[in-house]
Amino acid sequence: MLSDIKHGQNLSNRNNIWKKKPVLRELYKHYYKKIINYTVAGKTLEIGGGSGDLKNFCEETIVSDIQLTHGLDVVSDAQFLPFANSTFDNVILCDVLHHIESPPMFFDEAKRVLKSGGRIVLLEPVITPISHLVLGLTHPEPIYMKHDPFYKGPVNPKKNPFDANQAIPTLIFCRKKGLKRFSIENPDLNIISCKLLSLFAYPLSGGFREWNLIPKSFIKPLLRVESVLMPILGPIMAFRVLIIIEKN
Repeated sequence: MLSDIKHGQNLSNRNNIWKKKPVLRELYKHYYKKIINYTVAGKTLEIGGGSGDLKNFCEETIVSDIQLTHGLDVVSDAQFLPFANSTFDNVILCDVLHHIESPPMFFDEAKRVLKSGGRIVLLEPVITPISHLVLGLTHPEPIYMKHDPFYKGPVNPKKNPFDANQAIPTLIFCRKKGLKRFSIENPDLNIISCKLLSLFAYPLSGGFREWNLIPKSFIKPLLRVESVLMPILGPIMAFRVLIIIEKN
């Protein structure tokens, strides 16, 4: 059972932090541009977009989240999407997969609502030796490396939607065992790439918490340094992973 997060990470809190932290908005602008580069032309569904700004970068986007908040188009659960088959060309999740109780149920739904050739783009935490240490000490969301990320339900209707396990994306997409099982269970999905991101800027920004250790003006220079060092340091200290999946 995933741990209940006592720090109250709800949409209202996240929206307030988003508005108050220019350093966070600058960092996510960088992430959004990377995400958009991997989408295909057409209609996009963003799941869990209630506390972000992706729609300003990708206009033809339907924004959904589990709780009602300003700027949403649809309130829905990622495991039970209220859309017809083959509706979207892209499904985008930023920091959402590790909150989903049954990732296989989400991927089944994503496949259903995606058109052939459509893409799932995921931006998620990744567990490396350094990020495991830092996130374990500073982040309220737990890391359970022995969790089964292929749990198929039934899901608990009383589950707090902000319960999480930051290890889920790593267990599925950054481990040979997870990749093999994902491919077996989803033969109609092709993993195009898993790109490691964020060595310094993300942890120093504080993420969706009140504090940060760097000003907005430091973000772009740090990201340039990260791009040079990522091939060397990424496997041991990256904090994020960008996953691109295409429906066959």
